[in-house]
Amino acid sequence: MASPSATILSDLRRSDAWASLRRPGHPALIPYLTAGHPDAVSSLAALEAADALADVVEVGVPFSDPIADGPVIQRASFRALERGMTLAGTLDLIARARLTKPVVLFSYLNPVLRFGVPALLRDATALGVAGLLLTDLPLGADPEIEAVLEASPLDLIRLVAPTTSARRLARMAVESRGFLYLIARLGVTGRSDRLPEGLAESVARVRRASPLPIAVGFGISSPAQARAVGDLADGVVIGSALVEALDQGGVKGVERLLAACRAALAETAPAEAAHGR
Repeated sequence: MASPSATILSDLRRSDAWASLRRPGHPALIPYLTAGHPDAVSSLAALEAADALADVVEVGVPFSDPIADGPVIQRASFRALERGMTLAGTLDLIARARLTKPVVLFSYLNPVLRFGVPALLRDATALGVAGLLLTDLPLGADPEIEAVLEASPLDLIRLVAPTTSARRLARMAVESRGFLYLIARLGVTGRSDRLPEGLAESVARVRRASPLPIAVGFGISSPAQARAVGDLADGVVIGSALVEALDQGGVKGVERLLAACRAALAETAPAEAAHGR
């Protein structure tokens, strides 16, 4: 299942797929899009448009019970499923897209189990996929599967909640790769009018526990919010707001929002000043 972009993405992994997340004064822009939404053709075009403006691209596998997602991504998942999108279809979409940036596959565990863990790791690695994030596989939930994933060429990205304990953070520092995905707020994904109180301390707490880069997601909805998060963290994930922009404005809507976020991130403080590094 090779694609024109597979060699490029594999080269990025070998050189350091996450270099942009460590560059001082350059927070990474990480767009999330649901595979197959609103349809296969538009989804392909939206991924390619996002890739042109992103540092890392998250591709979501639609699932029938997306418990961590709010209404926007739920609707996107259901619509993609109605049109026949699957995990196999998501991999095919990545194969056909002309992507040049590291790709993180964002999924729930059930589609992975149905597809087969070894088959997924084989096919995703062949495509040059850089990382895998499983929303409902918390650290220690299934040591056997986690060991297989951790031994694979893919970076296993861990979700960190604001309430994650210091002891658990210490384990994540050892058992995670790529970057840590800090959930900005408790609850499900979705647009938010303002960033949660205490986000700066949450980022600082994770940074004290782990040398890995930190990307923040859940609820980041505007360029101004992206800039504020970029002053704190190494990466900014734009999900629900981007899916909504695709719904309302098509691929041009995706381009407008990401271009505005890209410009806002260019104005963030250098990482050393923001983090004391």
